[in-house]
Amino acid sequence: MAKRDSPRPGVAVRGSSTGRPLMAALDLLGRRWALRILWELRHGPLGARALQAQCDGMSSSVLYQRLRELGAAGLIQRDEADRYLLTERGAALGSALEPLDIWANNWSLQADAI
Repeated sequence: MAKRDSPRPGVAVRGSSTGRPLMAALDLLGRRWALRILWELRHGPLGARALQAQCDGMSSSVLYQRLRELGAAGLIQRDEADRYLLTERGAALGSALEPLDIWANNWSLQADAI
């Protein structure tokens, strides 16, 4: 797989020569800043500069690479004002991540008690 290719189910990805859907998703979402971009878009569209400002320290080259990959995966799109927003599929991923957010918050409280 070329470095710039967006992971797709059914195609070999890092960690899976078979391209099982879960492995393709983990490859895509495990890329630096990918989940953060999706998380920042959960409340509505953002332009590239606003999105970069929300993602502390992300370079513009990484931002645009991730935006291309997430767009190719059908998780984000651009609106008529050239802002980025979640697609229906991207919003569904956000819903799937909410239990992880709850778990992480509970974990944080437990870690504070140690």
